[in-house]
Amino acid sequence: MAVVFGGRSSEHAISCVTAGGVMAAIDRDRYEVLPVGITRDGRWVRVPAERSLAIAGSTLPEVPGDAEELDLQRALDGVDVVLPLLHGPYGEDGTIQGLLELAGVRYVGAGVLASAAGMDKAFMKLIWQARGLPVGPYVIVTDREWRLERERKLDEIKQLGRPVFVKPARAGSSMGISRVTREEDLVPAIEAAREHDPKLIIEAGVEGVEVECGVLQGVADGPNEASLPAEIVMLGQHDFYDFETKYLDGTSRLEIPAGLPPEVVERLRETAVRAFDALDCEGLARVDFFVTPEHELVLNEINTMPGFTPTSAFPQMWAATGVDYPALVDRLIQTALNRPLGLR
Repeated sequence: MAVVFGGRSSEHAISCVTAGGVMAAIDRDRYEVLPVGITRDGRWVRVPAERSLAIAGSTLPEVPGDAEELDLQRALDGVDVVLPLLHGPYGEDGTIQGLLELAGVRYVGAGVLASAAGMDKAFMKLIWQARGLPVGPYVIVTDREWRLERERKLDEIKQLGRPVFVKPARAGSSMGISRVTREEDLVPAIEAAREHDPKLIIEAGVEGVEVECGVLQGVADGPNEASLPAEIVMLGQHDFYDFETKYLDGTSRLEIPAGLPPEVVERLRETAVRAFDALDCEGLARVDFFVTPEHELVLNEINTMPGFTPTSAFPQMWAATGVDYPALVDRLIQTALNRPLGLR
């Protein structure tokens, strides 16, 4: 199997960390692993097995630019399955999934459409709304609208109230996100987000706790399954669950299972599976929610290739549900190997 990681997005380093964790858990007696890195400029390279892919203090890992370059077609020859552990655009968004479909190679995770829609928060929310799932108020701002209709879009955003969260529409790991409480901070926040993506989503703040839930494709045509949910508990002074809080400074923790009434937990798990099904996802996903003080559920987003280190939320939630890290990795590989090629 080929484990593909790195990539051209701003989540390059987190993809490397994910790959390091997954490769350490793969049963080498059953699977022969080819580590394949994609550099920030898009070159495919063979990464030495001894290369460290862990965060060291505040230093993030990187695909080495001086590694042996691979011919893409030859790299995929003889590969039974690909683990595309890429986060963000140019990987998690349907691009590598389309390449692998064209090449006739099985792979772990969502297909082209589900990956693309899951990456683009605007289409994600439109699909969920069409399926009657709960989402909060939001405004989409495209590049053309910001350049030519700026005042109209600012008026629309004003109707959301304060605070609002300004987000790149097609990024993850909280890259480029700002929490805005003052009118004068809105335009700078939009410009900062546009450095990551010319298309933005601005969301109304939702009062409540942040909760995540893992979903796995069912075994042998069985129903898709949801993990016990995790509640994000903030320990520091950050305004929201940002990149530093998630990965660097240890100012958050996960409470698993979430401290919610049992009937809310079950409703949350059921809604996570419905969100997964609405996008026609496969393999795995992490679904993120807000739960209001009245225990209403608001879908925030879905991640079709969530962070996958042993300390990431997705493996921790499944471990609490009874599927440990090595078993989880093996299940994903076996699900991909048993999936037919071509249209499904």
